[in-house]
Amino acid sequence: MGATSSIPQGATDEPDLTQDPALPPVALDPTIHEAEEARWTPLKIGIWVAIALLGGLSWVMLAVVRGETVNAIWFVFAAICTYLIGYRFYSNYIQKHLLRPDDRRATPAEYKADGKDYAATDRRVLFGHHFAAIAGAGPLVGPVLAAQMGYLPGTIWIIVGVVFAGAVQDYLVLFFSMRRGGRSLGQMARDELGRVGGTAALIATLTIMVIIVAILALVVVNALAESAWGVFSVGMTIPIALFMGCYLRFFRPGKVTEISIIGFVLLIAAIVGGGAIAGTEWGAAMFHIDKLPLAIGIIVYGFVAAILPVWLLLAPRDYLSTFMKIGTIGMLALAIVIVRPEIFVPAVSEFATSGTGPVVSGQLFPFLFVTIACGALSGFHALIASGTTPKLIEKERQTRFIGYGGMLMESFVAIMALVAALSIDRGIYFAMNSSPALTGGTVEGAVTFVNSLGLTGVNLTPEMLTQTAKDVGEASIVSRTGGAPTLSVGLAHIMQQVAGGSGMMAFWYHFAIMFEALFILTAVDAGTRVARFMLQDSLGNFFPKFKDTSWRTGAWLTTGVMVAAWGAVLVMGVTDPLGGINTLFPLFGIANQLLAAIALAVCMAIVAKRGMFKYLWIVAVPLAFAAVVTITASILKIFSSVPSVGYFAQNAAFSKALAAGETSFGTATSVEAMEAVVRNTMVQGILSIIFVTLAVIVIFTALQATWNAWRTHSNATNEDLAVPSRIFAPSGLVATPAEKATQAEWDNRPATGTRKVRGH
Repeated sequence: MGATSSIPQGATDEPDLTQDPALPPVALDPTIHEAEEARWTPLKIGIWVAIALLGGLSWVMLAVVRGETVNAIWFVFAAICTYLIGYRFYSNYIQKHLLRPDDRRATPAEYKADGKDYAATDRRVLFGHHFAAIAGAGPLVGPVLAAQMGYLPGTIWIIVGVVFAGAVQDYLVLFFSMRRGGRSLGQMARDELGRVGGTAALIATLTIMVIIVAILALVVVNALAESAWGVFSVGMTIPIALFMGCYLRFFRPGKVTEISIIGFVLLIAAIVGGGAIAGTEWGAAMFHIDKLPLAIGIIVYGFVAAILPVWLLLAPRDYLSTFMKIGTIGMLALAIVIVRPEIFVPAVSEFATSGTGPVVSGQLFPFLFVTIACGALSGFHALIASGTTPKLIEKERQTRFIGYGGMLMESFVAIMALVAALSIDRGIYFAMNSSPALTGGTVEGAVTFVNSLGLTGVNLTPEMLTQTAKDVGEASIVSRTGGAPTLSVGLAHIMQQVAGGSGMMAFWYHFAIMFEALFILTAVDAGTRVARFMLQDSLGNFFPKFKDTSWRTGAWLTTGVMVAAWGAVLVMGVTDPLGGINTLFPLFGIANQLLAAIALAVCMAIVAKRGMFKYLWIVAVPLAFAAVVTITASILKIFSSVPSVGYFAQNAAFSKALAAGETSFGTATSVEAMEAVVRNTMVQGILSIIFVTLAVIVIFTALQATWNAWRTHSNATNEDLAVPSRIFAPSGLVATPAEKATQAEWDNRPATGTRKVRGH
């Protein structure tokens, strides 16, 4: 198995990638990969035909048959079959024709290795880190809120959207950043789009990142505050991760499977032990923490996690949390297959067209696509894919598994969250997700309000709410907004039918709450580190020293600035009478999708400059959709005269009420709360104008760059110069026979100074 000899098409010059003859092959010959893909045995054909038929049947049951009820099992099969087909065929098409990775080239993790930010990391560990970093609040909360519009719109957007938009964005940004030394999205925009477009992208990405990380941190605070069980169990993941990092670095390098088992056992012990400790008097006193001190603790953690070497805390902690994330979602999927719960929610509800839903204001288009801000398409992922992950990846071909595959996994999380929300009684769903202003915060008020909606088949009773609250161990479930409690009730409702019965609902409910907190906290620490990289790249345009990520003073300084920024917004959120940043959550979805449009615009310019116009549609189609959706949503939020939709309309309504001497109005029950609404809606409106203006500038300059590339037939590139690789690693989750054979050559060679040094 010799090293490759051909250069991928689209390269401007023939790079010198001559391999050291003393080393085994660092890459498989391209003909070997092509032969493996072209080998279609009768068994292989039969498997893929079965997958296609099962997927087709599932979609027919969901979208065509659409009886009074639909079985939840079809959601699981439709998702898995579509993901498998999308990954095997569409992502492979992108890899083969558009990106054309070359494993003879060293990645930044190899040629920039510093043991801190740049460290070649085992693909399985890195998949865990990347998935944990991208999978924050969005795939859990957004689908739950969007369930009010019916099951079909959200299902189609999550499953189809991820295959053609979300996973494509993640894959392309990761690959292009890796080829550019791990540069941030904002810096890539400046390099590709020029001063105007690049500056707009830098400002947009930095400000949106602050908002996103602050909202993620607030969701963690709300989930863990006053929960001794959650605080102990989530807190224990930190020393466990430190142990795993040191174990792989110093004691048993490369023994990923070994430490995975140890870490999993310790994680389960932390979960079980958390419940036991929370039940003691001393444990409840020690780990029962209010919101403000918990927020300060998370701010301090974010700073420390962002400056420590990535192999010590960030990567192993994210890998550890991935066990729980994928394990819990896999457990829920299996439970759905076993229980086969019936869904009584209509395919498309009346609120999808009227736009008057009590959970999310606005019609299906465009607000469904910004409410489900992750799971189908997420701009936040582009920041991770151009932040920590490209600095850790071993080989170029691994970008498909980590970038495209990681996003498919997050999409499956979103589908499971949607099914969990749909599986509970529809009346209970609206009682939990309607605001206290609508329900009065009481059981009786919730029953009256929900029944007044006139929903077919909904007949909510006080006993249903009180019994559900009792089953999950809560004093009340009325107006538990935000999506997370609803997901927990849904998960508990399904899991208790498999294990433990109704007596175990409280356990499953609190297990889900802790799962969500752990799920989101991993996005906070990774997001902080990425924010530091972004600020370093931006400042590096004026002070070149900041571009050196190994300069610890610069790293500490930029980390402190970004943590202070999102920390200030977080503190505002936990001290404001209306939650402050809670009111900013609608802006989170729009800002996130505007960021996705910016990322896709940058990718389009890069593809055009590579002269690959034949495949430009791969980027242009999702970009056009994301741009239309997000710009339309932004315009409605800015200019709508309906107070429940438009920021300035709501601001005017509350300002008028204050001027008239009202002491309560709408969702606000006090003058202080009314003033908070006025203040927050003004901030939202101004930020919306800024974000959409910056996004339009970036998209316009990207179109201009694309046209110039077409007109001049330019084939320029801002990629780093190719450096010959001196390491080998398989490309997917499971090594192919050819990869195993090459790996054996590396494992069996005499010990020399050329052995690869990896973060894990």
